[in-house]
Amino acid sequence: MPSVFEATAGAAIGVGSDQTGSVTQATNKGTAVTLNKVAGVVTMNNAALAAAAEVSFTVTNSECTASDVVIVNHASAGTAGSYLVQANTIAAGSFKITVSNVSGGSLSEAIVLNYQIIKAG
Repeated sequence: MPSVFEATAGAAIGVGSDQTGSVTQATNKGTAVTLNKVAGVVTMNNAALAAAAEVSFTVTNSECTASDVVIVNHASAGTAGSYLVQANTIAAGSFKITVSNVSGGSLSEAIVLNYQIIKAG
């Protein structure tokens, strides 16, 4: 069975720049965003997130199907190691991202998240 991946020495595995985008969250950390790209950057609002609190927001994305895998990470800005980030509630046309503050204090940082949808099937 042939592989669906092709690797080239010195090249990263990923998507082309035409399949990526970025969006900035308005209003607060729970505000939904729309980004119809397979991979993207979400800059969150800098509203306070209390110690030990978590917040979820919806990413509306026409590229997403219920059987896809969504990977998300805290890419930059903010205090490194102070957040846990996960994708969940993956459905046709959307997924959610949950951000948890695992630091000992309230944080008001506009953290930057990277996500990528891995197509299933």
